[in-house]
Amino acid sequence: MKRHVTAVAMALCVVSSACSDLRPVDSESRRSVITVDEPSVPGQPAPKKVAGQAPAPAVSPIQNPSNAEGGVLRIGKSGSWDSLDPANTSEPYARNLLRNYGRTLVVVRPGPGSVQLEPDLATDLGKASDDRKTWTYTLREGVTFEDGSPITSKDVKYAVERSLDKTRFPDGPGYFNELLDLQGYTSPYQDADPAKLGLKAIETPDDRTIVFKLVRSFAAFDYVAQLPATMPVPRVKDTGASYADHVVSSGPYKLEGKPTQAGFSLIRNSAYAGKTDPQSGRKPLPDRIEVAVNLAGDIIDQRLLSGQLDVEATGSGLLPTAASRVLKDPVLVREVRTAVQSRILLAFINPEIAPLDNLDCRKAILYAADRGAYQQAYGGSVEADIATSLLPPGYTGSAPPDPYKVADHPTGDVDRGRQSLAACGQPTGFVTGVGFRVDRATDRAAAESLRTSLARVGISVSLRPLPASGLFPGPTTGREYLKAHGIGLVVTERSADWPESTGFVARLFDNNAIRPVGSVANLAVMMPAVQAQIEAAEATRDATGRTKTWAKVASDVMDNALILPGAWAKAQFFPPGNLTNVYACPAFDMYDFAALGTTRR
Repeated sequence: MKRHVTAVAMALCVVSSACSDLRPVDSESRRSVITVDEPSVPGQPAPKKVAGQAPAPAVSPIQNPSNAEGGVLRIGKSGSWDSLDPANTSEPYARNLLRNYGRTLVVVRPGPGSVQLEPDLATDLGKASDDRKTWTYTLREGVTFEDGSPITSKDVKYAVERSLDKTRFPDGPGYFNELLDLQGYTSPYQDADPAKLGLKAIETPDDRTIVFKLVRSFAAFDYVAQLPATMPVPRVKDTGASYADHVVSSGPYKLEGKPTQAGFSLIRNSAYAGKTDPQSGRKPLPDRIEVAVNLAGDIIDQRLLSGQLDVEATGSGLLPTAASRVLKDPVLVREVRTAVQSRILLAFINPEIAPLDNLDCRKAILYAADRGAYQQAYGGSVEADIATSLLPPGYTGSAPPDPYKVADHPTGDVDRGRQSLAACGQPTGFVTGVGFRVDRATDRAAAESLRTSLARVGISVSLRPLPASGLFPGPTTGREYLKAHGIGLVVTERSADWPESTGFVARLFDNNAIRPVGSVANLAVMMPAVQAQIEAAEATRDATGRTKTWAKVASDVMDNALILPGAWAKAQFFPPGNLTNVYACPAFDMYDFAALGTTRR
């Protein structure tokens, strides 16, 4: 019998996905497509249960707690790994695992429900100037790379400098690019004499001190300091875009050899000294971590259910066949645990494309869209809840405004949709395109649901597959491309870069996240008033105050009909009984890879 993680309502959002400049999180291809009876909306009566589904018994927050060391932890993933290079890492699962082989200035401490920041390489959280534009960190003594050489502040500075190079590292978060006073600096690879030049916005007055100079106040900078870009990189070992072939470890594990198309393995780093890591909460329990990639989805399911695999990397549910089998099994179904994730499945509405430059035309889409069908595209009520707002469930201040009365009309309000079309001068509808990633079956299904439901009011939507590389930086998927090809809607999803409101909503709305090509962080919101609120929130020291401002920002964006919130994702967890320290971590919306152990020897 398999044991499953306890149910955890994710109170705050995930660190992914996806996601800073963010590519959509790489989990969707595994979402279960399970037929349900009716749409589910938070706060509304629960839908009918899937046949055979029984109430789950109460269990402790940590399944199989243990500090026992040894064994091999086996992780499997369909598709390739995001990146092992800290400069090019954005997916939540990849950043989750990175904590095993890399240390950053700050870290989210492991633990059920934990979103607590702790110093990691640093001795303490950042010391901010009064205007919160200068942040100083002091490094711990005695921390080394895997070869025993000391880690200094210059290694952290160099790591951040190289992460700025979006030509070589297009997929890493862009916060440092936007927050640091770059003064024209682009990349250490462009320095005539890297040893003498470098970015003036980062100072290293001695080997243990690093100072960041920002262009604007940013009160949540400690969260930026926990991103992978602050994992130290020794300049002499840097091989540019191929550095991922052997990332130099600063954590309890290191790469064994060079990654292959089949995967990679992590083994213990003998140079790691636990005494230099007293606050992060890491538990380097397994002797070895094996990661298999490019596996077929059904093979992953078979291995999970047979005990040949311990973890599916992205934390998503089983594929339809396996999920149906589990949900109908009277024994297994009692141990299924569902985690409500802070991942929004959404569609941008592009105001640069006529007639969507008219507010009422955009509102017509929000009224007419069938959210129940959108929910079904991602697996129904077992896999998603209908979203009525842009803020994740559980956020302070997220008691959601529902200006389009989605809770009352989960399948769409056709009459209000037609009224909005008449108000925008398009009483018979209009034509536009909807973009979606060609390799994501559920995104296609969501796009098809929009085509069907919007046709009821006369809006003709053509399906426009985007490259399998997805909404990544690149000339084929940028806003200019969408504008040139009349793609007024883009189906995608969004997770947070850290478990705090700034890490979720800012990137959806921030003008600084807009680029002529490539950026998916913000494809639609270009509002000066909202931008002013964003910058005010970022400068607010009080986290509660920031969150209230973000709630107002989200409400204003909804009033301007620039984003269609479709659904909030859920995940089913199916760990084998040999796993220890199993719980759903709200910082990543999946297992905590820094805490997992195994009893299998």
